[in-house]
Amino acid sequence: MEFDKYTDRSMLQYCLGATMYMPGNKDFAQAIIDQKYKGLASMVMCFEDACKPEDVPAAEINSIALLDTINEAIKAGKFEYKLLPLIFFRVRNVEQFKHFASMLKLEHVKLIAGFNFPKFNVSNGEDYYRHLRELNEKFGEIIYGMPIIEDRCVAFKESRIQELIGIKEIIDRYEDLVLNIRVGGTDFSSVFGVRRGMSYTIYDMQTVRSCLCDILNVFTRDNQYTVSGPVWEYFRAEKKMRFQPLPEFDFTTALIKHDAILNDAVDGLLRELVLDKANGFIGKTIIHPTHLNYVNGILAVVKEEYEDALQVMNTSGGVIKSSGGNKMNEIGPHKNWAEKLYYRAQAYGVIENERSYLQLFTLVN
Repeated sequence: MEFDKYTDRSMLQYCLGATMYMPGNKDFAQAIIDQKYKGLASMVMCFEDACKPEDVPAAEINSIALLDTINEAIKAGKFEYKLLPLIFFRVRNVEQFKHFASMLKLEHVKLIAGFNFPKFNVSNGEDYYRHLRELNEKFGEIIYGMPIIEDRCVAFKESRIQELIGIKEIIDRYEDLVLNIRVGGTDFSSVFGVRRGMSYTIYDMQTVRSCLCDILNVFTRDNQYTVSGPVWEYFRAEKKMRFQPLPEFDFTTALIKHDAILNDAVDGLLRELVLDKANGFIGKTIIHPTHLNYVNGILAVVKEEYEDALQVMNTSGGVIKSSGGNKMNEIGPHKNWAEKLYYRAQAYGVIENERSYLQLFTLVN
């Protein structure tokens, strides 16, 4: 489906897909205009971890230049606004957020979907969102915020729940400006001195998994917010990336059994994506364009699941046999699942079966 930052938030929060991060001092304007990366729905120019402190001023200037270049291309008829990915800026802290925001003009803001707020916690959260609200009122535009939960207070078990509840109280006050909640898997791992290898998923890291479970518990109740999955750090771009053409290929089973599908880096990503989806994450942070098709593709909905979701949404109550005749659909308990799956289907499409994922993964970028 086509969408932009003006799409209703209830739908837009499901459309971020693979959100690609890049340093704020990288010249990326022409890549956007040329649509170099097919399937790029959202992107983040980063002033925080991807930039040295001394490089931030140059990154701010570069980011304004990026917006100016895109604006000029649109005015000259060389680029269409509808082709623009959702553009976010990951600020460094509240002070740098305010400084960069002071550099923006209305023509810039029309191109910006929002800001990412790193190490979001009960101490800085209100300041971030209060200023974001002021920007929305100043420009008369919608500008979203995406909190990144990665703080040590959330990592530590004794302070986690109180911190998460405090964060949620802040976010709830600004719910209309919260597009998505992001998590810092790398930051959580760092606290405990661990790092997952290509053969593991984030769910194999027990201390980190505990953090992610509690974040999902607090923020995804009754589908109030969407939460995106943590970044996958590995990539291996080969000249020819093709999956084995197995006629009876059972995609999920092969991943769980650690059967070789493409290469260690991609197989590990796919394994984690399956578990992301199973646990309720929507979308994922990426740091390499080769991940785009895999993240966006795995969010497509299998036809049988889609039919089940429609059946649940269009039935008033009770328990009924699925259209495929192979499972029970219990209308009340399955309602939230059906709603989430329906939105995913609108954003990423419906495919015939699991083998169809391989066709999506091998689309040319």
